[in-house]
Amino acid sequence: MRVIRKYANRRLYDTEQSRYVTLEDLRGLILEQVPFRVEDAKSGEDLTRTILLSIIIEQEQADGDSEVFSNDLLAQFIRVYDMAQPLPLARYLEQGTRLMMEQQQRMQDRWQQAMRHSPMELMRELAEENMRFWQNNINQAGKEEASKEEASKEEAGKEEAGKEGAEDASNDKKR
Repeated sequence: MRVIRKYANRRLYDTEQSRYVTLEDLRGLILEQVPFRVEDAKSGEDLTRTILLSIIIEQEQADGDSEVFSNDLLAQFIRVYDMAQPLPLARYLEQGTRLMMEQQQRMQDRWQQAMRHSPMELMRELAEENMRFWQNNINQAGKEEASKEEASKEEAGKEEAGKEGAEDASNDKKR
């Protein structure tokens, strides 16, 4: 697992690439599904969760149009923390988010399949399939023809040998 160290000056250091990184760089690792752990450079304390929350906050503030957490939803999260018996919200959100991401991926895959099978693409695939069919049949027919010619030559050779043998036997009788 990739280790990112956070220093007192709030800088993040990627120990694998030996360079300083930004929250945006870490966001890129998340999108690429590269596992990492953020730890305090002095104490070794795991700061991954805090950094992930910082990335979410940055994302929420950067693009107002793609807001994921409304004010009402954030207020409800805060109320959950104050409950005597907090709900198993983390597990529910993880499962719900995973399901949503899987469904999104399936929809994208189906859309790509639908786009790939446009009329022109369908005609191109059909033409390629026909070309492979005819190439295979022509190659097969050529091989069969060559085999027949070879068999005919062998048969002719045997007949010729048979005739010569018969002539030799006939000549022997005459002597």
